[in-house]
Amino acid sequence: MALTMKDTFYISHGAPTLAIDESIPARHFLQSWKDKVFPQKPKAILVISGHWDTSFPAVNIVHRNDTIYDFYGFPDSMYKLKYPAPGAPELALRVKELLMASGFNRVDEDRERGLDHGAWVPLMLMYPEADIPVCQLSVQSKRDGNYHYNLGKALAPLKDEGVLIMGSGSATHNLRALRMVDGIVPWALEFDTWLKDALLQGRYEDVNCYQEKAPHAKMAHPWPDHFYPLHVAMGAAGENAKAKLIHHSWQLGALSYASYQFNSAS
Repeated sequence: MALTMKDTFYISHGAPTLAIDESIPARHFLQSWKDKVFPQKPKAILVISGHWDTSFPAVNIVHRNDTIYDFYGFPDSMYKLKYPAPGAPELALRVKELLMASGFNRVDEDRERGLDHGAWVPLMLMYPEADIPVCQLSVQSKRDGNYHYNLGKALAPLKDEGVLIMGSGSATHNLRALRMVDGIVPWALEFDTWLKDALLQGRYEDVNCYQEKAPHAKMAHPWPDHFYPLHVAMGAAGENAKAKLIHHSWQLGALSYASYQFNSAS
């Protein structure tokens, strides 16, 4: 019998240098994952990353995950890192089956893609042994929050099959607004605080409609690709799930590393 997962997660992965920079607090949070945050070892991991954006939902079906270096102009050491986690082809097909049964009429299969840095950078810190099978599911940035919430809802049965469902993005993600400044810029703080309050109060419908409800929504997320993994994690946890802020730090004045756990234990 598979382990039952009561929790889903949204991890803010920030900058790719999270993989090498000891000064980033979120790095130490992720390194303490198994000891302090989530001691259960999942059977497999499903990552919904803001770095894989497609017109229709897609899963990667591979036996061994390549490490994708989808970033430019970083230190050479970043391009030597490897996270050779096994693929999870059975999980990928199960994801496709669940989505299609819930009215997502087209789910594509990518039989070459490995893990983008939204997946392998946090996983390298959380599960450094790279011994847990990993599958990725893409976001559809031309759709909305409700769509991604429903995507997550369709995936809820995976929790009873020992699968850890993890969204990976960034609670705020306006790369053009990042500056070497002291403190946090007001719009970022206001959006981030609104998000925390909405999640902790269980106002998931407001978060689904964040573009209308949240202050500075377009400034915090000029493109929604790094926000929609949150909606998937939220949907998979269910409408009665309790949200908990499990990490909070900032970088470059406007990049929030707020990360959340959704517990669906009744």
